[in-house]
Amino acid sequence: MEIDFYKLIRMGEAGQPKEGESTRPLVSGGSGESVPASQLFTSLPALNEAASYINQATSYLGSCFSDYSVEYGGQGSCNSLSQPHELLRLTSGADGSSPVSVCVTPGQRCSTSSEASTSTAANSPSRESTETQSQSSNAIVTSNGVGGFYGISMFQGLIERARRTVRGSADDIGWLQRDPEMPSVEDGTDRFNKILEDIGHGVHRLPNTLVYLLVPGLFSNHGPLYFVDTKTKFSKLGLACHIAKIHSESSVEKNAREIKEYIEELCWGSNKKVLLLGHSKGGIDAAAALSLYWPDLKDKVAGLVLAQSPYGGSPIATDILREGQLGDYVNLRKLMEIMISKVIKGDIQALEDLTYERRKQFLKNHPLPRELPTVSFRTEASISPAVLATLSHVAHAELPLTNQATKLPVVMPLGAAMAACAQLLQVRYGEKSDGLVTCCDAEVPGSVVVRPKRKLDHAWMVYSSLNEVPLEADAAQVCEALLTLLVQVEEEKQRKAATKND
Repeated sequence: MEIDFYKLIRMGEAGQPKEGESTRPLVSGGSGESVPASQLFTSLPALNEAASYINQATSYLGSCFSDYSVEYGGQGSCNSLSQPHELLRLTSGADGSSPVSVCVTPGQRCSTSSEASTSTAANSPSRESTETQSQSSNAIVTSNGVGGFYGISMFQGLIERARRTVRGSADDIGWLQRDPEMPSVEDGTDRFNKILEDIGHGVHRLPNTLVYLLVPGLFSNHGPLYFVDTKTKFSKLGLACHIAKIHSESSVEKNAREIKEYIEELCWGSNKKVLLLGHSKGGIDAAAALSLYWPDLKDKVAGLVLAQSPYGGSPIATDILREGQLGDYVNLRKLMEIMISKVIKGDIQALEDLTYERRKQFLKNHPLPRELPTVSFRTEASISPAVLATLSHVAHAELPLTNQATKLPVVMPLGAAMAACAQLLQVRYGEKSDGLVTCCDAEVPGSVVVRPKRKLDHAWMVYSSLNEVPLEADAAQVCEALLTLLVQVEEEKQRKAATKND
């Protein structure tokens, strides 16, 4: 079977050739029998729709190369398409009528056949003929409205979806540093290293005139050893240290209210100010509490440390939840929603609050108070092959093998998982990260930033590794050094304020 698609489309509903055109049948069989064009549209609607789709696809592709014009037919034909982005649709009605919808260059209004007939009723036949030919030279005519409507939009949708998928979070990473309204950061790495060295030699400077509140991050309810070692060592130093018992899988605003209540309770019971250290989402929750309730808490809080917190947002959370990203292709968002909502009885909003869209919106409405002393700690995970053998002690199991229960460590290859995520972010975005949070997104504007050279992944801060280097500082010592640096920052602010008042 031989089909002249272009002539099939040009003939429209009437199925009659235009003046001067060949009357050769559009479809001819091997036996020489021909099918009248007027019967083709009713007998083969799918064929007409396919032809319409091909023309519209060609039009869209042609618009990508605006320096060239696409021609149909031979020279002198009135069917050249010099402006591929212009569109004219001819929709077949049930009664055989052909209401025409003409869309010219973008920015101009589309007109229907009824409007066109009204506006051209007073014109001469020759002018109407001329305008018809002019429109035909810059338009695509289809006889199936459904196929014509969805053809070009589907193409545009696929290309836009592909662009979003390829770009991912590339345009969002580091947006805090690019925002001119955000205050600059101060590098406190050298001071931190000196404090950490002193701690290693047994010099501890944290005052016991403060209460220390540790705020855990996402999924902390299912990690029984989360911050436990740090709290134990602080207690041995005679420091009042507490771990906030919040439902970490809840939304940021819900946890912010609970942290506010924690702070007020601790201040009421001890008559001391509170120094907060939040890890990962715990840092976001703690910062939200101070942003939302600062008038009530400004006399109760001495400062805040955000350790490996996605203050600007997380590309992992964004790529999982954002429409058109990689998570869409494997229903990863649905799987995460089931796991958080059904399995661990949490709220999917806990993860959504870590996306770039949510963080931008929240920080625009609720920025951190400028007068609050703040330290931010960001790290880079190692992606060496040796990390694959790293196991993290996340819990312990008690077995009654003897008269006394025997504790066995429960370990997980968290280091390997963080290394894999860090490698993914490095390859896709060219950004260094701790496995979940990029370095630039963990730096809080206006804070003193600590950028250690040591390779530390996102899970190291709360779960000790089974193959720790003996001479390296552990997580409890790092937390102590961060809080000590924060105390120094607060003292400097107080001295500057006193000097300014004098």
